[in-house]
Amino acid sequence: MLARDGLITTAELAGILDQPDLRLFDCTTYLEYQPEGSGVPYIAVPGRHTFEAAHIPGADFLDLQGEFSEPNIELHFMMPATAQLEAAFGRHGIAADSRVVLYSIGSAMWATRFWWMLRSLGFENVSVLDGGLDKWKAEGRAVETGPAKGYPPAIFTAKPQAGYFVDKHETLSASADRDTVVVNALGPQFHRGLEPSRYGRPGRIPGSVNVSAATRTINTC
Repeated sequence: MLARDGLITTAELAGILDQPDLRLFDCTTYLEYQPEGSGVPYIAVPGRHTFEAAHIPGADFLDLQGEFSEPNIELHFMMPATAQLEAAFGRHGIAADSRVVLYSIGSAMWATRFWWMLRSLGFENVSVLDGGLDKWKAEGRAVETGPAKGYPPAIFTAKPQAGYFVDKHETLSASADRDTVVVNALGPQFHRGLEPSRYGRPGRIPGSVNVSAATRTINTC
């Protein structure tokens, strides 16, 4: 697959849409923020409705919260057990010889989350569509409507790799290490504790720096 640093262009994807080993996925999730005092900061809603309204021809849909996150915990999007991921990716037709392309609507973070998970499981032939569905549609490229047709089930065998996900104990240890930088990728208002309602208790990990995914500004305050 033609890809650079994990990205594939819309032109490159258009050139391989008919390849039988391609596994193309819309990964969009929407966060519906709840009123303050409701008990939960937001509800995670899979983007199945926008997928059915328009998707790249042949694509399937991946539900991050519904299929690919730990089900027995209140926090959203926690990395589940390897066996759960193997079963879920296998249901969607990903095998060792598959070529996977991921995209999302609006923010690329939903596609990049799946990219990170697959890489953490030892699967390397995966790319994120540069510009996502928004760029694809802006260029006037073809789209389909309706429910996902899916891919034939496959056997997905994980080969977990260290270092892609860490737990709270590793993070606490790293925060005390002067040679390690702990990065908060949320917006600066959350890093400063100015908007606690959406993400729970205000504040940040001690010593962390803020490199906002949206603005790319660095704030150490």
